[in-house]
Amino acid sequence: MSKKQIIAMGGGGFSMEPDNLLLDAYVVAACEKTQPIIGLLPTASGDSDWLISRFYRAFNTLPCHPKHIPLFHQSTDLAAEVEACDAIYVTGGNTRNMLAIWKASGMDRLLRDAWERGVVLAGLSAGAICWFEQGHTDSTGCLSTMDCLGFLLGSCSPHYDGEAQRQGSYHELLKNGAIRSGLALDDGAAAHYHGTERVKIVTSRPDARAFAVSFQDQSVRETALPTTYLGKA
Repeated sequence: MSKKQIIAMGGGGFSMEPDNLLLDAYVVAACEKTQPIIGLLPTASGDSDWLISRFYRAFNTLPCHPKHIPLFHQSTDLAAEVEACDAIYVTGGNTRNMLAIWKASGMDRLLRDAWERGVVLAGLSAGAICWFEQGHTDSTGCLSTMDCLGFLLGSCSPHYDGEAQRQGSYHELLKNGAIRSGLALDDGAAAHYHGTERVKIVTSRPDARAFAVSFQDQSVRETALPTTYLGKA
């Protein structure tokens, strides 16, 4: 059986950096297959036409076959749409709404089955935190904790350097016991998991960082994690 893989991006990729596709190319390469089928799951964006168009423009320049899986105008055979993919790429947007639609449509179960089969699961922001037990999200109007799919242990906070309130909010939630210890990802940083083990942090920006964050001995601890820049040194 192919290994289970998840690539969780704090931000970046085609939707945020259309001229910097290093993270997107990394997702394609993780499939370890010639011309893999990359399925965009844009639920969190409300199946935004603009985002879908940008996806095709970007991924048509990479060695893959892009497709998208809409849920607002759903296929009659959603399982077949997912089974056709070598990777599923989840966009950013509203995590709460996305998870509700996934549950109603059965997409949450299809994604777990795909992961078990070795389909690469990837995404940024909402598409990163959704794989963890908990996500640090603004889907309810303010930064808070949300229970997610639980494929990966702990919590995840994206956009760690890109939003002024992000770090302070994550620290406060940890202090209050409202969120589990977890992973903080800058824009341009991505954590690659084999199974539930984090094997690498890769970045599309030389200065992008990632941290293991926890609350111990009455204080928040941030441990910088080693990163590998995907661009030219």
